[in-house]
Amino acid sequence: MEQTSKGWGSGLLGVIIFSGSLPATRVAIGGFGPVFLTCARAVIAALLGAALLLMFRQRRPAASDLKPLLVVALGVVVGFPLLTGLALQHIDAAHSVVFVGLLPLATALFGVLRGGERPRPAFWIFSVIGSLSVAGFAVSRGGSGSVVGDLLMVAAIVACGLGYAEGAVLSRRLGGWQVICWALVLALPVMAILAVVTLPMRWSGIGTSAWLGLAYVSVFSMLIGFVFWYRGLALGGIAKVGQLQLLQPFFGLALAGLLLHEPVAPAMLAVTAVIVLCVAGAKRFA
Repeated sequence: MEQTSKGWGSGLLGVIIFSGSLPATRVAIGGFGPVFLTCARAVIAALLGAALLLMFRQRRPAASDLKPLLVVALGVVVGFPLLTGLALQHIDAAHSVVFVGLLPLATALFGVLRGGERPRPAFWIFSVIGSLSVAGFAVSRGGSGSVVGDLLMVAAIVACGLGYAEGAVLSRRLGGWQVICWALVLALPVMAILAVVTLPMRWSGIGTSAWLGLAYVSVFSMLIGFVFWYRGLALGGIAKVGQLQLLQPFFGLALAGLLLHEPVAPAMLAVTAVIVLCVAGAKRFA
């Protein structure tokens, strides 16, 4: 019970950190191209991750761990950042909430396929209700959309769900922060080359907000958030703790209201209450 509670607490911290990812990405692509942004954030996070691995003298992963680490790297280091960066050129942040709300289901499905978890039927009922609530709220907010943007977000959710589940399974052997650090290091050579190839032609026109967005997604979204998230999934269960992602869009909206002074609709509070109940139900029956 204590281990599960620690897993939920750690997972919640990860979700709060991830909540700023899409807004920060949207700001960052105002100054950087999505490919360079994906590569740059991975390179910065990989250098920090490598420093942590050396500092704490972590042993190298076994040969059998390289394939799962590659899946993690493709899913969360390359796939999700690149696909969401491309998608946010076609759709706005409000529209993307529809897809972020489906991430818990994707994570749970891959948790069953890759992690061997078997939640009870009631778990899936609460998961679907929660996902539909998020999607319905996002649709009611309106926002521009496009087929290209929607397809890119669907692909991003699939890649992210697989990366989350694979990383959580691997975290049971290597540790949470070690998994994301090794995945980043594994991707570093390719990402560094692509970062050089896609360097911006001009630096003078890149604003402070774009640099801050890059800093956030590099340090927090790409590294620190995963330290807590993978630890939470490993301790509390992929399917169970993964339901905390249902709260991520609403944390993001709350941050937008507090930091960017954007209006927060009263409906957000009502839907958030429904989501909290769904998360509680999923936790109970997982």
